[in-house]
Amino acid sequence: MAWIAPDAIFDPDVMAEPIIGIASRLVQHDSLFHRHAQGQLLFAYAGSIRITMPKLISMLPPIRLMWIPPGIEHRVQIQGEVEYRSIYLDPARVAPIAQEPVILSMTPLLREVFERISHEPFDTDWSQGAAHNLFAVCLDELRSARREPMLLPVPTDPRLTRLDLEELPPELEELSRRLAVSARTLTRIFRRETGMGYQAWRQNWRLLRAVDLLASGQSVTSVAFELDFASDSAFIAFFRQMAGQTPRRYILQQ
Repeated sequence: MAWIAPDAIFDPDVMAEPIIGIASRLVQHDSLFHRHAQGQLLFAYAGSIRITMPKLISMLPPIRLMWIPPGIEHRVQIQGEVEYRSIYLDPARVAPIAQEPVILSMTPLLREVFERISHEPFDTDWSQGAAHNLFAVCLDELRSARREPMLLPVPTDPRLTRLDLEELPPELEELSRRLAVSARTLTRIFRRETGMGYQAWRQNWRLLRAVDLLASGQSVTSVAFELDFASDSAFIAFFRQMAGQTPRRYILQQ
């Protein structure tokens, strides 16, 4: 069983196996920025995981899966307690899932297969037999899994260094006033560096924050209030439009 103690030192880069699965439980964890030669697949049963990459922030919701390509610098932060599973893939022997980071939906079959792989011994022979077939099913499910909008590009323009990503971003006109930068210029910066206008970017920020708060156990009412929605129903309509499900169904999906 590939169970890793929370205080254990684990480095997949020193292992020779093409596929390495692990299972662990972490509390109040901050990995700091690091990178792996292997690609990484990561998911958690409950709670949320915040992952920061160059020019990108993301929130990994419960029962979703994230692909981190080989060599990508990233930081994993966990508030509270999270039981997670991870699979590392040697890019020299296993084709990458994608060239860019992506968050995928976790189908029931993929969840069961992922659980099996994450508990397999490190010396498992993945080239034949049941282990080979198990990983082939995993790859098939990954290829057909739905991508989810939980990745947010972050602008790096020096004029936006005062933008606090931990707080609800203000409306465009208010941000323009605070930064002494015209609304037109801000819109141009966001479109150039994130591929979306400021309002769309702000809405995506609200979605990520909403998932984080809901996964931590906050009610729909408290989340709607914190994110400045006029009512619970307005927040639920927003969430359904952005994520395709109501907040409750999205968080409880298992």
